[in-house]
Formats: sequence, structure tokens, C-alpha cells
Amino acid sequence: MAKDSKIEWTHHTFNPWWGCERISPACKNCYAEAWAHRLGMDLWRRGAPRKMLSDAYWGQPLTWNKAAAAARRRDRVFCASMADVFEDRRDLDEPRARLWDLVEATPNLDWLLLTKRPHRIGHLVPWRYKWPRNVWLGTTVENQRWAEKRVPQLLEHPAVVHFLSCEPLLGPLDLGRWLAVRGREPAVQWVITGGESGHRARPMNPHWARSLRDQCAAHRVAFHFKQWGNWRPVAGPINGRRVREMNSDSVAPILMVNLGKRAAGRNLDGQEWDAVPMVADT
Repeated sequence: MAKDSKIEWTHHTFNPWWGCERISPACKNCYAEAWAHRLGMDLWRRGAPRKMLSDAYWGQPLTWNKAAAAARRRDRVFCASMADVFEDRRDLDEPRARLWDLVEATPNLDWLLLTKRPHRIGHLVPWRYKWPRNVWLGTTVENQRWAEKRVPQLLEHPAVVHFLSCEPLLGPLDLGRWLAVRGREPAVQWVITGGESGHRARPMNPHWARSLRDQCAAHRVAFHFKQWGNWRPVAGPINGRRVREMNSDSVAPILMVNLGKRAAGRNLDGQEWDAVPMVADT
């Protein structure tokens, strides 16, 4: 299958614009902001401009849609890795309207709209009670506080799939009440989690990731473990590497070592977890 994104849980990444504003602890070490800064762009603050992409770039999803149709498959498109499409700025209304038209024009693509601003969704989409079947709606929940705030706001909207990005995972999460399906009540169908990467990355306690995996298994919800990030649990210190201890259910603390994202990998308890929700055709 064609794939132009390095993000494990999508096939393509599409950014209608670049730039955002920090709003919660998950934003502290934003990789997108760091990337833009390396390119000399100041896009991550209130009042800063947003970098718009070219018409040629906007044409790419139309090409992906044709390829998916010809191959009789569905491709997932993560929108957007370098922005938040629900950032409430009037200068974004025009490109946002263009994005909604593009989503509707590409029915062979499943658009993964991930936001830290689920409270703005209803104000900024043209759909109310009947959403396109190719929109998967997600929000970031890095700890329990933000889960309590954001998940109910996410589930107010009748998208075909609701998903959570628990990355970077900064604390334990109890998602049980939102994973259970009760009649026609909306529920979360996909949980993605992972640790933080980058120079200032914060370590993720392995118990937090295992708990999410087990909660998803108990409720038959798709679980994806994206990465350890920079820090991975190890049996003992490694020369020249930074070490931190994290709380454990056993007597001994868990030893975490900063190996870097690539070396840390994405195996959790000896395997990769790549589940994706199944969507019934209607």
C-alpha cells in the first residue's frame, strides 16, 4: 500500500496550514513547533501568522483518492500534524471551508481530524447531525484531567469513528466509561498512545501504557502503541545515557533510559500493537 507518512497509524499526512498556539501540557515540547523553528518560522504563538500551503499541495489528496479508488482500498489521512484545524481564528475560516470541501470530494480517504480543541468543533464544521462517513474525529488526552475535559466534548459529535491520541502520555488514564458501548451512545473506538520524543522529552511510565492496552482489550477497542519516545525501560544503566526512575507496583522502581526515539523503538512487552478500528459499510 502506498504510504507517504512516517506516522505509523496513517497512510498520508495533510497540512492545510502550519502553526498553532500551546494550550495544554502536551504542547510543552511540541515537535511541530521545534521543526518550524529549525526552518526559521515563528508560527507558534497568539497572533503569529500561519503558513499556508500551495495549490499544488492541496491537490495531493485528490490524487490519493483516485489511487485508493483504483486499488479498491481506503487510505487514512492525518490532518494536521503541523496545526490544529479547530484553532478558532477568523483568518483560518477560508482555508478551513476549503478543507471541508476537500474532505467531501475524497470519499475514498478516511480523514483523521485530531484536535486539542474539541469544544470548538461544533462551531467550525458545516456538519451537525449527519457527518461525512469518511471523517474520523479525535482528541488528544495526555492525562486524566484533560480526558475528563475533552472526551465528552468529542463524543458530542456523530463521527463514524471517535479516537484518542494519548501522546505524549504524561500520566495514568482511566478511559473505561468512554470505551464501553451502551446502546447507541457514542463511544471511543480507537486509542493511540506513546511517549514523548525530542531533546526535552518526558519519560512515560510503562504501567500507564499497559493499562491503556488492557482497558482497550477489556472493551474490545482498537489499541495502537506508537512509540516509547526517547525513554524506554531497561534492566540496568547504560553507559553514557541519562537514567530516571519511575514508580512501580513492585518494590523496585522502573529504570528508564534515554536511548533516543529510534533506538527505543515501539515494542510493548515484546510486540507491536497496530490495531485499527473496523468501520462497517453502509
